[in-house]
Amino acid sequence: MRVQGDGRPDFGDGAVVVTGATGTLGRLIAGHLVRAHGVQKLILIARSAKPTTIEGAEVRSVACDLGDAEAVAEALAGENVTAVIHAAGVLDDALLTDLTPERVATVFRAKVDAARNLVAATKDLTALVLFSSAAGILGNPGQANYAAANAFLDAYAEQLRAEGVPATSLAWGLWESGMAGTLTEAEKRRLRQGGVLPFTVEQGLAAFDAALGVDLPVVVPVALDLAALRHAPGVPPVLAGLVPAARTGPDEKALEAFQRGLARMSAEDRHTALTDLVRRQTAIVLGHAETEVLDPERPFLEAGFDSLTSVELRNRLAAATGLRLPTTLLFDHPSPAVLVTHLTGQFTGG
Repeated sequence: MRVQGDGRPDFGDGAVVVTGATGTLGRLIAGHLVRAHGVQKLILIARSAKPTTIEGAEVRSVACDLGDAEAVAEALAGENVTAVIHAAGVLDDALLTDLTPERVATVFRAKVDAARNLVAATKDLTALVLFSSAAGILGNPGQANYAAANAFLDAYAEQLRAEGVPATSLAWGLWESGMAGTLTEAEKRRLRQGGVLPFTVEQGLAAFDAALGVDLPVVVPVALDLAALRHAPGVPPVLAGLVPAARTGPDEKALEAFQRGLARMSAEDRHTALTDLVRRQTAIVLGHAETEVLDPERPFLEAGFDSLTSVELRNRLAAATGLRLPTTLLFDHPSPAVLVTHLTGQFTGG
């Protein structure tokens, strides 16, 4: 995006469009534009418009389906729009095997179609800021459709820059507000275990300002816990340079040692070792500090597992044992005791 002489972002002297205006981040960004950047005219777009007052600015609220090109063009007709902040988005999370064309279209309409329609309805912008997600860069279980839509925004910003449009895609990490409010405790715990921390409002707004001061088409504002990342079971390769000691894949030596050790054990000791492994990995996934609280006879679903945590446990066990395990592992073997019996059979050929 263009910057002023003092290095601050240039939002122009016309109207600034903010999409997703009824969402938490949209409201925060709108107020921040006025208070911190002196924006005097805002057009707040959401599927359902709500009259909004922000001291120091003229505010127009518009109800509009951003996936409808004609509706977007009509909403902005006659307006002197000099900047666009596209913060709208929706989630429709599911495992890859459970995704449908409709679930993909729902997410793409709010992110991809909306971005293209906004570009088509505006010209001579000083700033086009697309709110993307780090999910498109790092990946996140259960968010294949969301990751793909945001990866498009990142690539779209690159393309628009090449065409002369001052576009920037911000591939956000987690905020305490916004879509993070819809995450379950298990999902938040999974992100923390993977080294991703949530921004406070103050940190997020500061990151917004800092990111727009970087002359790049794609910036990744994300808060990382490097200590947690170093001990995560698998670090995205793009982050490997930040934590060189972390594992980006299976520890082959440890895996071979584990398998050799099992092979030398008696049947009773092998069963005990695999029971300890399952209980330890189950405790990690569920966020329990102690493995003793886990009842080996209690079904995984009763213990709090869902489709995403089930796949996470399967991935951890596959990495720890070297076995090829199906994504339906916990549904086929619904309790720790039954699962241990299955894993024992896998090692003994039974």
